Amino acid sequence: MSRPAVAEIKLDSIRANFQLARSLAPNGKTIAVVKADAYGHGAAEVARYLADDVEVFAVACIEEALALRAAGLRHPILLLEGFFEADELDVISREGLWTAIHSQTQLDALARSSIPHPLPVWLKVDTGMHRLGFSPEQATKAYGDLSRMRQVSAVTVMTHLANADNDETQGITVANQISRLPSSLLKPEIELSLANSAGILAHKVARKHWQRPGIMLYGASPLAKENQYSEALRPSMTLKSRIIATKWVAPGDSVGYGGRFVAERSIRIGTVAMGYADGYPRQAIDGVPVLVNGKRTRLIGRVSMDMLTVDLTDIPEAGPDSEVEFWGDNLLANEVASYCDTIAYHLFTGVTKRVPRKYVG
Repeated sequence: MSRPAVAEIKLDSIRANFQLARSLAPNGKTIAVVKADAYGHGAAEVARYLADDVEVFAVACIEEALALRAAGLRHPILLLEGFFEADELDVISREGLWTAIHSQTQLDALARSSIPHPLPVWLKVDTGMHRLGFSPEQATKAYGDLSRMRQVSAVTVMTHLANADNDETQGITVANQISRLPSSLLKPEIELSLANSAGILAHKVARKHWQRPGIMLYGASPLAKENQYSEALRPSMTLKSRIIATKWVAPGDSVGYGGRFVAERSIRIGTVAMGYADGYPRQAIDGVPVLVNGKRTRLIGRVSMDMLTVDLTDIPEAGPDSEVEFWGDNLLANEVASYCDTIAYHLFTGVTKRVPRKYVG
């Protein structure tokens, strides 16, 4: 009998979330972002399931794109970070990939290349995120240089929104970022890509030609304040396992490494086959909600590498082999993340390879 830890992936939920993203920008085009192994959901499986719905996929780097090619996907694939070495350009051209261009170094390498086929490129403009991209002052010249290159077949202008998920009073606003784009790049014939998941869900002004949904595809909202669209998202990953042992703990006794949790009364605990080596966050505090047989209870004690413990005192019917849900349809990843000083992105991408993915839908 195999270890019971499993991540159940509902592919039909991912498709429904993609369709929601597309419906919010019906006159535009929608990319499916499947970087980081589709946020821990399995890039090949997700992309194959979405293949008939999606025109273009997006990943972070060439290794992720080639893994999709090896899985049989022939769609255009956008490299969101572009290339890291000039010799990647031959592979990018040969494999029909698209690449971001975010620096003069990349632009110069492309200009010097002798690639067999011209590339669609995405010019990244830094409008306030300050990670990657040409400054607005540099962007017009970069666009002109790329447009004239024989190595380039088309240029799309992209930026990344820094605070689309937050209240507009926090940091640079979406409207301010968009206003920083040079007017020379806002001509009708130039296609734009501005909206990430938060932009799609909450900022109509950001829904231009190309949308780039990421975390929303996997059923977690990036918004600090939910709206009707974020509340319609369908969770796609359920992380679960089973209880493997139970015991009673006397008042004053501690549970787990370091004795962090001390029982104030006689309690019944369950040990579950799930730990930080599976991707459950070690920083989880006492009291993080979990579901046992569908009933809400709490984590107690420090998370170990392979096991953790939960309070069963008020669930007398629970015992060995009872199912434990850590996040999913009935317990949202965002709520769990809030107890662990992290975000749903981190929970999903942190589920390790030793946890098998079970695909449904």
